[in-house]
Amino acid sequence: MIFLLIIQNGGIHMEYATQMDAARKGIVTKEMEIVAKKENIDVESLRQLIAKGQVIIPANKNHKCLDPNGIGNKLRTKINVNLGTSRDCVDLDMELDKVNNAVKMGAEAIMDLSSFGDTQKFRRKLTAECPATIGTVPIYDAVVYYHKALKDITAQEWLDVVEMHAKDGVDFMTIHCGINKATAKKFRADKRLMNIVSRGGSIIYAWMEMTGNENPFFEYYDRVLEICREYDVTMSLGDACRPGCIMDASDISQIEELVTLGELTRRAWEKDVQVMVEGPGHMPLNQIKANMEIQQTICKGAPFYVLGPLVTDIAPGYDHITAAIGGAIAATYGASFLCYVTPAEHLRLPDLNDVKEGIIASKIAAHAADIAKGVPGAMDWDYKMDKARKVLDWEAMFDVAIDPEKARAYRASSKPEKEDTCSMCGNFCAVKNMNKIMEGEIVSIFDE
Repeated sequence: MIFLLIIQNGGIHMEYATQMDAARKGIVTKEMEIVAKKENIDVESLRQLIAKGQVIIPANKNHKCLDPNGIGNKLRTKINVNLGTSRDCVDLDMELDKVNNAVKMGAEAIMDLSSFGDTQKFRRKLTAECPATIGTVPIYDAVVYYHKALKDITAQEWLDVVEMHAKDGVDFMTIHCGINKATAKKFRADKRLMNIVSRGGSIIYAWMEMTGNENPFFEYYDRVLEICREYDVTMSLGDACRPGCIMDASDISQIEELVTLGELTRRAWEKDVQVMVEGPGHMPLNQIKANMEIQQTICKGAPFYVLGPLVTDIAPGYDHITAAIGGAIAATYGASFLCYVTPAEHLRLPDLNDVKEGIIASKIAAHAADIAKGVPGAMDWDYKMDKARKVLDWEAMFDVAIDPEKARAYRASSKPEKEDTCSMCGNFCAVKNMNKIMEGEIVSIFDE
């Protein structure tokens, strides 16, 4: 897009290609104003962070109903919800229910990972009606769209799907650019327990092996950047070599790819394209902090987007918990964006309840990290709960709870003898008794 100056209403209106382009030209966009208000941050400070690449506002020009959010340094930790159809579960209505529930529950981003059915119809419905930030993985969709043998998809066809998603209004795309012939050779040499567990990474690795060609997203990276710049699509640099078990965490393949992603981040910034970098995966607790710091160094402060990380591999059915533990630590030490994990991870496509459980766990992790990082205003939510608890105001507690419906249901399921207590403590309630004694009243445990 050519930079233009247009006279509007007696003043000068400056056009820009991307949010980063605008920020570097000193322009405050309407998206920046909205995000600054949400985050309670000075808009000029926000603009400077965007100009440096430390904050992104994914905002495709064709996503007209977007309620923009910022991701990155000094902002609240955001969460992403993965959903979409598969060959075994092609129910668009259920997926739309998941989308609507996720938005109601405060998820900032929805990532459509559909791998079967009319994927474009669903994607376009999302960008036409959903205010959340929308992400996709074009590699999945290319296989569905062309409906032919993987090895027969051409480099140009891979790129055409990226452009199709951009035109459809997608705000960010996961594109697996970092695994190239050089990193693939090292991956083969340094044996892993779990190989590649990234779906997109495994697809492009297999394509490279079968065709003998370079990864087209790496070879034609400049073309990918041109598409992203034209529509202001944020690059989510996919981590094909993320560890799929704690035994593979922080290995050569993971770090080698991260080094490549650091270089690709620099090249994107040269084109004013916004970038976030994707990260692990499965990882022991004691390695998380170092990994966050390494990414921040190699990728020069670009926002880090992590799946979990899951801190143990033994909890199928409870992986929303293992991911929340890792996510809280990761966000405390630098991650800006948490991809939720549901209890169904590794087992099946999540249903509506799985999605809810995953969102709640991820939001708790994000909020806990914001408190630890000292994000301004993060503790205000807790302060409201504390005030309500001090005076045993149950309705106020429910109203401020992260899941009011569940909190109300728990209390209703076990009614106490006296309304000012709960069925666990009754007259032994420390809060009730301290309130009384501090006011000079008699404390009576057994109503004698």
